[in-house]
Amino acid sequence: MRLGRIPLQSTLVDYVKRDIDAWNDLPARLNRLPELAYNLFWTWRPDMQGLFARLDPDLWETTEHNPVRLLKETANLPDAAEDAGFVDAYHRALRDLDSYLDRRGAWMGHVYPRFGGQVAYLSAEFGLHESLPIYSGGLGVLAGDHVKSASDLGVPLVGVGILYAQGYFRQRLDAEGRQQEVYEPFEPEMRPILPARDPDGREILVSLSMPGRELYLKVWKASVGHVSVLLLDADIPENSPEDRNLTARLYGGDSRTRISQELILGVGGVRALRAAGLRPAVFHMNEGHAAFCVLERMRERVVGGASFEEAREDVAGTTVFTTHTPVPAGHDAFSPNLFREFAGSWPDSLNTDEASVWHLGHKEEEWGSTFNMTVLAMNVSAARNAVSELHRDVSAEMWSYLLDGRDDGRVGRSITHVTNGVHTWSWLSPQMGDLFDLHSGGRAWREMVQEESAWSFVEEIPPAELWKTHAAVKRGMAEFVNGRLTLQRERAGSVVPPQEIDPDALTIGFARRFATYKRATLLLSDPERLRRICKDNERRVQFVFAGKAHPADSPAKEFIRALYRAAKDEDLAGHIVILEDYDMNVTRHLAQGVDVWLNNPRRPLEASGTSGQKASLNGAPNFSVLDGWWPEAYNGRNGWAIGQPLEYASQEEQDAEDAESLYATLEREIVPLFYERNPAGTPEGWVDVMKEAISTVAPRFSTQRMVRDYVHKLYVPRTIRAE
Repeated sequence: MRLGRIPLQSTLVDYVKRDIDAWNDLPARLNRLPELAYNLFWTWRPDMQGLFARLDPDLWETTEHNPVRLLKETANLPDAAEDAGFVDAYHRALRDLDSYLDRRGAWMGHVYPRFGGQVAYLSAEFGLHESLPIYSGGLGVLAGDHVKSASDLGVPLVGVGILYAQGYFRQRLDAEGRQQEVYEPFEPEMRPILPARDPDGREILVSLSMPGRELYLKVWKASVGHVSVLLLDADIPENSPEDRNLTARLYGGDSRTRISQELILGVGGVRALRAAGLRPAVFHMNEGHAAFCVLERMRERVVGGASFEEAREDVAGTTVFTTHTPVPAGHDAFSPNLFREFAGSWPDSLNTDEASVWHLGHKEEEWGSTFNMTVLAMNVSAARNAVSELHRDVSAEMWSYLLDGRDDGRVGRSITHVTNGVHTWSWLSPQMGDLFDLHSGGRAWREMVQEESAWSFVEEIPPAELWKTHAAVKRGMAEFVNGRLTLQRERAGSVVPPQEIDPDALTIGFARRFATYKRATLLLSDPERLRRICKDNERRVQFVFAGKAHPADSPAKEFIRALYRAAKDEDLAGHIVILEDYDMNVTRHLAQGVDVWLNNPRRPLEASGTSGQKASLNGAPNFSVLDGWWPEAYNGRNGWAIGQPLEYASQEEQDAEDAESLYATLEREIVPLFYERNPAGTPEGWVDVMKEAISTVAPRFSTQRMVRDYVHKLYVPRTIRAE
């Protein structure tokens, strides 16, 4: 394997310039605006976002903060070119981007100067920004944060995903609270992505075999700082109308669509990398959706002369697999007939028999024998990890027949854990970041966010200043929420009086994908008790909910309706609100502005979760069941626990015990502490909890720490073996 220092990816300007001929009408003084728009570095740079917003504030909002569409539709460019203030801000943004892309002092180059090759990171979804709606929830947002921190740290990583022609659905709630799914054309030419090109500058087109025909895939590229994410697109003229729909919707369609998408991601993903001239040293599968990549890589070895077993061993030795859920529905499985139809050519391609290929992913399920993608991923990866300590234990038991219990990092059947984190700069409010700069003595702490010592200054922030900053962010969040409530009421044609939240009331947020195990309606277990908690005129409490249910998940949709009905209840109106169309923009406003973050999954089904990490980064203490990441963080001073980490005789008993704990903690601890103020109006005891939440959660649960863990524990050992 070729060794030596791998330079950080160049600025990608050559490719950008090659694809922006349509921008030749830009004012000469602003001719590099497309470079700013096409590198998603701006998604974690508030000053750059402010530049685009300044160009056309209304259009910036209506385009969902999409700078490419904004630049193509605004009429304000000539005026902006004559605005000295705008031109100065534009040049500052260019210097920021150029400095970031040119720097050579990144962590990876210092710690592993001889790291070989690249890491290919395959994921069915990437949550990079709301202007690229190719994600549904936590898995995709985690993937996006992983990519951003890899760029910050100088890790030579390339992402691989799917470009969904209709994205993930837009959620609309009708006047009865029923979820309606609305799909809109993606229009890739209006998004911050460009066609991916091979080393000779040609647009990349790859193909793979489907039953009875060949499927063609165009490859797009999203630039994320130093990192590229390749996105596979079947919606092109070379394919039939039916095949063009294969990449239409994220997690849509039936089993045939799902197995097709997973072949596109796994097999098509490897071929896209090869066409781009890339031969990564390590392949990281983010959940089992990408597991077919191991078969394609085995096929390459067999073509090169290896036997089936040699190819399997070779591929496994350079493969990392992350499992994200103990919920059975999260592990895709296909019937023998369906697998045989779609993978019938693989035995010949791998120079083996059908039984050997089937055995790689075979699992006996309650409903019969299936080919399970998680089993395939486990069987052909030497490094496997869960996403929290508790999830590692749950996964080791869940997949015990595949594992030998060893956790020493060597090739074998072991599973370790790398607890999830969040990308600090994508989720920290700019106002809070400015406050931290002021009291840390500068910006040096920003280069060490994964170090607990870097956050020691938080303890010294005067309580009144931290509270004042949080209150200002909270007011902005309330304006956002109230504006969204007005729009969705008008859209639904509701006759209910308009609802608004009070920026001075204790505000508790709950925003995540709606699945039944997350128990969004646990709060409604005792409506009368909830009314008493919320309606104290001196100590008002309000809850803001947001989340989408999968289109086929009827029980989860009923949870949404139950919350919607509660929000219309005469006694709870204004104390419970539910926002439609949950996305990264909604999450950002809520995580930065609420006072408390609520999470009450049925333990131990929450593998990790990251929304509470985003909130605590901004000073909102976590109020959660001791599941996922929270048992690693909770210390009794940085938030509150719901229930006990016990095993219960039934789900009903567990729900009853957790509901009692939720209510009692609100009544006895959270509400009194929030409303206990000093003569100047500052809740000093509450601010102590805020500080503890920031100091303990921000460093340990950042993706800077997480990606470093992947490098140390999983990526580097795989490249050493590859030598």
